[in-house]
Amino acid sequence: MPRRLGLLNAISINMSNMVGTGPFITVPAIIATMGGPQSLIAWGVGALLAIADGLVFAELGSAIPASGGSYIFLRECFGRARWGRMLAWVFVWQFLFSGTLEIATSSIGMAEYTGFLWPKLASNVWGVKLLAAAITAVAMVALYRKIQDIARLMLILWIGMLLTAAWVIGTGLTHLTPRLLLDFPPGAWHIGIPFLLGLGNGTMLVMFNFLGYYQICYLGDEVKQPERVIPSGVIVSILMVMAIDFLISVSFTGVVPWREMIDPNSQAFNAIGSVYMERIHGHWASGLMTVMIEITAFAATYAMMLGYSRIPYAAALDGAFFRWFGELHPTRRFPHRSLLLVGVLCMVSCFFNLVQIITALMLARILSMFVAQIIGLLIYRQRRPDAARPFQMWLYPLPALFALCGWIAVFVTPALQPHGWQYMAYAFGTILAGFTAFLVLAWRKHDWPFFPPQPDEPSETPGPTFEPEGTS
Repeated sequence: MPRRLGLLNAISINMSNMVGTGPFITVPAIIATMGGPQSLIAWGVGALLAIADGLVFAELGSAIPASGGSYIFLRECFGRARWGRMLAWVFVWQFLFSGTLEIATSSIGMAEYTGFLWPKLASNVWGVKLLAAAITAVAMVALYRKIQDIARLMLILWIGMLLTAAWVIGTGLTHLTPRLLLDFPPGAWHIGIPFLLGLGNGTMLVMFNFLGYYQICYLGDEVKQPERVIPSGVIVSILMVMAIDFLISVSFTGVVPWREMIDPNSQAFNAIGSVYMERIHGHWASGLMTVMIEITAFAATYAMMLGYSRIPYAAALDGAFFRWFGELHPTRRFPHRSLLLVGVLCMVSCFFNLVQIITALMLARILSMFVAQIIGLLIYRQRRPDAARPFQMWLYPLPALFALCGWIAVFVTPALQPHGWQYMAYAFGTILAGFTAFLVLAWRKHDWPFFPPQPDEPSETPGPTFEPEGTS
């Protein structure tokens, strides 16, 4: 595939994925986790975790740039012939459940905000779900083009996202009511089990907002100078979105009373951005803000589907997924069959509950992707000390260890909540099903772990090679 994506493209793709509808649908839920504005400290904890984990992606993305991102990282870090093959397969399997749910959150958020302008739609649950599925279909069709055309459209959508965030933040900072922002309930800062559990749940929602800082890693084969662009794109995206999301949260909390925000039956709970702007500038502003948020949401759906469509393609090329999905479009040179698979699964995912989607996808993703990848980096450093590392993690291994502990804490927290076992069952169930499917296929193909690895399959991976810019 041609290398057409530079640093600005990397930042725009990552940030569009990260912002999306995130702060516009999760701020009320974050406030509810600890019952007051003190919940905003979860943004600081989440930012530290995102930066630490981002350094893992930055090092692996610069050392092993290829389409598929984490699929390739897991395969190379744990070894192609044995454990790396198994964990990479489980990642693809899990992705079919969690990745498509993640994309669906933006489409559902966009549909729910449409309900602010069209109240009859908001009262029709099936109408919202069908609209979300239709939005996903439009994004899939819009991706059916060359990567350079996609990059241009992505930049336009990214600019729209920045304008939306700038309007929200600028308005909030000039109309902030300190009394509302500092309206802490009694005992808000009492450090105990409820405080820590609330902080853990809030951090999980914050990390949902940060998801996507690694999106450019999935497009490694299409990036110019990946050894430089990928690390810079990851780190810059995290820092910019950290500032944007926190300031948006402060703006909302300083204008709309938090007790109103956390009421599930209020408009502020389902469309805080529109309600916020209506309180300050009136109905015309809320209508315009709703449209701008929908553009931002579409940018996220577009960016995620772009990156995630490369995962089944990379697995198919590797022989770990159905070969049929490893074909490029004959003239536009993109994995069109893989895109269709991801698009259809996302449309199906639009028919689930939004809060359930966020919790389920986070738990399923943590073990099979984030935790496994951090352990993989530590192993790769020991097993391949001579491998090229254009970017090396700062203060190694401290960020990796901090990220590992942080992800485990975020994973365990929901298990201690009422009905949390259901989400844990989903996470472990999908992962165990992936392992089972791998073992069944390995037995049928006479492959490892039941038989020795194929003799023509290397167990070690050569260092990365970089094609000249503009080549295919």
